[in-house]
Amino acid sequence: MNARQRILTAIRGSTGAQRPVAVIAAEAAALLGRPEVARPGLAAPELREAFALKAAAVGTTIDHLDRMAEVPAAVRRYLDAQGLPAAVALQPAAALAGLDWGGIATHPDIAPDEAVGVGLAEWGIAEGGSLVIHSGPDNPVLLAFLTLHHVLVLREDRLLPHLEDYALAVQDNPQPRNAILITGPSGTTDIEGSYVRGAHGPGFLHVIMVRDSSDL
Repeated sequence: MNARQRILTAIRGSTGAQRPVAVIAAEAAALLGRPEVARPGLAAPELREAFALKAAAVGTTIDHLDRMAEVPAAVRRYLDAQGLPAAVALQPAAALAGLDWGGIATHPDIAPDEAVGVGLAEWGIAEGGSLVIHSGPDNPVLLAFLTLHHVLVLREDRLLPHLEDYALAVQDNPQPRNAILITGPSGTTDIEGSYVRGAHGPGFLHVIMVRDSSDL
């Protein structure tokens, strides 16, 4: 008996007799029929609060607004608080470009050492405080990777409870070339166990959550 056979024999011995496929399928169907058995509960009853709690736990900062028109002023507050110049790489989406950015210099191109990028989140996932962005003609994905500070505008009506709810929400829509799931700022402890912020992407993630998007 070679090494491979010994390993497979040990695995078979530890798992016991093989279970019928029909039994396994029935158990899987039962779990799908009762998702609350397999899915974790949310951090709060309201999606808005649940998302905010989870996002803050992984280092995301959050600002709450009533209207989209208030976004430029909120971005300016963030820049001032971080001691940053009033200049941002702005996602060339109509919902952002149509706002009054007076006092903040905006540009669509993203430099390798870009300080701040401002974009739109496609969805927010309350389960983990995560954000989803889709690539497209009006959303260059480098905005999510090259900037030191990533500021994302999230509409409250785009909040979903769990990750699989996102999969359901987009299953009948044309699929983007890239779908990026973002949970907190980038960081790693791979180097000598020391936390390094911004190792693989933005070191700071700031969410501007907008309650009323009727002015879009």
